[in-house]
Amino acid sequence: MNTSQHPPISKKAFEALASKRSSHSVSIYVPMYKTGKEQNEHLAQANLRRCINEAHSDLVKYALDEEEINNYLKPITDLISEVDLWRNPADGLAVFLNKDGLNYYLLPIAFESRTYVADHFYLKPLLPMYHNDGVYYLLELSGDYVKLYKCSRYSCKELSIEDIAPDQLEKAVGFDYKSKMLQFRSGQATHRAGSFHGHGEGKDDRYEEMIVFFRAIDKGINQLISDKKAPLVLACSAPLHSIYKEANSYPNLFEKYLGGDPEFRDKKEMHQQSWELMKEHFQEIEKSKLNLFTELYHTSKISYTPSEIIPAALKGKIDTLFVRKGPDLFGLYNKENDTVRFDESKKLTNVSLLNFAAMHTFMQKGKVYELEPNDMPVQEQPLSAIFRY
Repeated sequence: MNTSQHPPISKKAFEALASKRSSHSVSIYVPMYKTGKEQNEHLAQANLRRCINEAHSDLVKYALDEEEINNYLKPITDLISEVDLWRNPADGLAVFLNKDGLNYYLLPIAFESRTYVADHFYLKPLLPMYHNDGVYYLLELSGDYVKLYKCSRYSCKELSIEDIAPDQLEKAVGFDYKSKMLQFRSGQATHRAGSFHGHGEGKDDRYEEMIVFFRAIDKGINQLISDKKAPLVLACSAPLHSIYKEANSYPNLFEKYLGGDPEFRDKKEMHQQSWELMKEHFQEIEKSKLNLFTELYHTSKISYTPSEIIPAALKGKIDTLFVRKGPDLFGLYNKENDTVRFDESKKLTNVSLLNFAAMHTFMQKGKVYELEPNDMPVQEQPLSAIFRY
């Protein structure tokens, strides 16, 4: 189950696009319009047509003739009349064309219109899908219901835990429990975990049963989740949350949780609510990186000089890269003498250096944040970086 209508491009598909090298590769980004005047007037289609014309003009510079160019761009041109594409729009449309054919994606980003022709695809506009959207896990719990989801800002996919964890209390404790669990499911139990001891007949038993059940689930969770840095969010009643915290050994159990019985709640709504809990957590990571840049400002561990950052990106030296939104930076990196040439505009023989630095950083497991100019660590510079070494 995936609750996102227009999920992001998977990391695997993204990496496949990034690895392609082919002359005359065309990248196009256009905003789409879900409602209102813009949709009624087909402005998204008009934007795409304008981008196709720009790609046509760029391809002329490669000495291709008119017929070659029209035939080459035809798969993109055909999208304009594809009714279903525009009937169910996303926030943005990303289109990639090379000699192997066409790939296009409806995505949850309202792109600025952009056309780029080179021997590679221009992928920097896609990177916001992968920063501040970090992976987290959502565990839905009740006495006879257990579901685990791997989530991010744009997706929520159910994981199978049947083979490694019990999905019902009776499977963990081995006897009938339903009458004992009634108060949990109805929300009548308001005791904290510690209050189950010595406060009436049967409460110790109920507490011990739940501890056994949750420890079995916890064991399965730890077995299934390899990246223990990913937060685990619970969706359950308050009493069950208190008990699960005692049974838990997962190192990154998130303090906040979604209350109530999750079994019959809308899954898309659950995903949205869980993301609202997690959003601030992932934004704090970005803030911490900006603070770290400031702390390291007078050291060799940071740079805001593009001629230093671009070679460092290629070498995998960058831990965190901040890229300015807005005007691009064009030029060429010469690997032989480790120098960067800067140009005033896009040419046949150069590339987007911002895309170059961002892609090499991201593909080598660095973090990339695209920021408004006023939010950049050094506002007058298009790139800033924290180095790994």
